[in-house]
Amino acid sequence: MILFPFLLFFLTGAVSAVHDYHVSVTQMQYNAAQKTFEVSIRIFTDDLERALSQGNANQRVVIKNDDKNGPMVERYLLKSFVLLNSQKKPLPVKYLGKEQEEDATWVYLEIPFQGPLEGCKLQNSTLMEVFEDQVNMTNIKTASDKRTFLFKKGQAVHIL
Repeated sequence: MILFPFLLFFLTGAVSAVHDYHVSVTQMQYNAAQKTFEVSIRIFTDDLERALSQGNANQRVVIKNDDKNGPMVERYLLKSFVLLNSQKKPLPVKYLGKEQEEDATWVYLEIPFQGPLEGCKLQNSTLMEVFEDQVNMTNIKTASDKRTFLFKKGQAVHIL
């Protein structure tokens, strides 16, 4: 798939602060001992700032490591990143924090999870209300499986 190497090249930091594409990368790693998904989401900082500013009466939001914007980031992501169990009930998502590096911000979440993934649904609509061309690449890794999903406008939910 041609898109995958393209995304990897640009998400490794080989870009300037201004970009013409809108991509996030999410890693979901299942921790069997803790029975949780450990989630890390890499988002371009300027894109996240724009989304948060739009949701904050267009008052400029700036993301830095020592800012007080954690609760705002948490509220935003808990609306756009949702895991539904096979009974279609949303699972609780715990916001662990964020860290800003160069042109990207890492957001860390934890989702308690037991049982099979089959029949579960994942929504990753992060930034789709801001950018028509937003793509959210999500890698899900369990002990027995590794899959990648592309979330985009019109396809913000996938059945796992």
